[in-house]
Amino acid sequence: MVKNVCVFASSSNLLDAAYYDDAKKLGFLLGKNGMNIVYGGSRLGAMYACASAVQSAGGKIIGVMPKKLYDMAGGNPDDCHEFYITSGMRERKAKMDELSDAVIALAGGFGTLEEISEMIVQKQLGYNNKPIVFLNTNGFYNSLIKFFQDIMQYNFAKRDTGNLYYIAASPVDAVNYLVNYNPVEVCFSGKF
Repeated sequence: MVKNVCVFASSSNLLDAAYYDDAKKLGFLLGKNGMNIVYGGSRLGAMYACASAVQSAGGKIIGVMPKKLYDMAGGNPDDCHEFYITSGMRERKAKMDELSDAVIALAGGFGTLEEISEMIVQKQLGYNNKPIVFLNTNGFYNSLIKFFQDIMQYNFAKRDTGNLYYIAASPVDAVNYLVNYNPVEVCFSGKF
């Protein structure tokens, strides 16, 4: 059962309103379904829009932030039920992974891409079997999805690697996937 959902998302406050709207809808639905959020720990961007909506719907906020970012006055421990400061970004990802039962990537930049890619590799190698979801607001991830398909088509990854993650068209779709998640058999043989 999914209880704590790690959400990777943009920290930008300069995005089109649709990205914040989907983040808020997702957060509200997570909270209404008894789920909590594990997120980057700030009051910025789509990540905070999602976190504050989780809390308004009855869920808990768990923040994880590297010390360098915290020292730049970016931390939000007051809104969080739990708040962790890590020594760096790698430790942050490890802590977020440790605290979460599922992962959702909202639209985001290089940090979001790096974080969600690592989670796919972790699942591919059998280190976890968590649901991994891309929320594809406004088709934001269409080019990345095509790139992933090329990776599989040209044998840089197994053809069934696409089963490791789910592309959600809406916040409702994303939460329904988590609620009904049926773990897939993950086995890395090294063969294609």
